[in-house]
Amino acid sequence: MPWELLFIERQMEGATKSDFLTGTWKYSLILASFTPDPDTNDFFNDISGSELAATGGYTAGGYTLANKTSSVDTATDEWRFDNTVDPSWTTFTPSGAFRWGYVYEDTAGASSTDPLAFHHDLGSQNFTSVTFTVQIDSTGLAKIDTT
Repeated sequence: MPWELLFIERQMEGATKSDFLTGTWKYSLILASFTPDPDTNDFFNDISGSELAATGGYTAGGYTLANKTSSVDTATDEWRFDNTVDPSWTTFTPSGAFRWGYVYEDTAGASSTDPLAFHHDLGSQNFTSVTFTVQIDSTGLAKIDTT
């Protein structure tokens, strides 16, 4: 799960910080033809042209994460961000192969103000009319290892 480099820089140096618990965070599915670039992709508008179009509950912008948590695991020296409900869509029919799951903060403004935080490689996926669930790792949606 690579973090977007410019997101980390904004958190450390920028005037605008993201709030993982009170902010609106979304999980968006991105086409397999897209090539992630954590060094230059900083806002949702950088990837929105490659967002999956689908039927069956998937809406533009993606799944809104609910029940978000933040924790520290002192045994592994990790900070963890999680969502207690895995992103899921029923009778899901994608418009093509998709591969990437991007997590970003929806600031309720233009997509050029919605910071990308990190992404998952889901492997190339393409199917018709199924329930699709992103199985989040039991240790969390994202983490930072301080060791």
